[in-house]
Amino acid sequence: MPTGPCIQRKVPTISAGAVWSGPDLADAGEWGKDFEAASLAQKLASRRIPVQEADQLVEAFAKEASPDKARRLTLVFAGVLELINAERNRVLDGIERYARGQSRLADRVRDQSDKISAAKDAPGAEAADDRIRTIENQFAWDKRIFEERSQALTYVCEAPVMLEQRLFEIARRVQERL
Repeated sequence: MPTGPCIQRKVPTISAGAVWSGPDLADAGEWGKDFEAASLAQKLASRRIPVQEADQLVEAFAKEASPDKARRLTLVFAGVLELINAERNRVLDGIERYARGQSRLADRVRDQSDKISAAKDAPGAEAADDRIRTIENQFAWDKRIFEERSQALTYVCEAPVMLEQRLFEIARRVQERL
């Protein structure tokens, strides 16, 4: 994301061509009309289903879809692509909200640091010890939260990458059965 917190460049949608070399998806836009294909697409797109289990589900579906296997597997992939792109967009939106929150918190930490310095340098600083301690306590708390969230950012930024990898793996496994 060029303006975001992640190393990866923000690409809002993964195109089919980036992961799919199977049949054209032009006719697969209505993948939801095939109940079994739609159901499988939803299972495959779910991060709760391990890729190995997804492979078995695709294999079983391909065996049952024999007469029209290529078209139906293409519908499955079209569904997975749409669902993963939607999930990925939600994740990217969350990362942007996360980054905005971090930016606001960084501003607050800087402001608190300036207030502490100004209060300590002001005449009669000894009389304002309670006020300074309150600001210092809030500063310490906010700084700690900021640092912990910064460390968690690496994991947060990996979520879209993991979705891309999942989509690629599922595309590969579906294409193997065409």
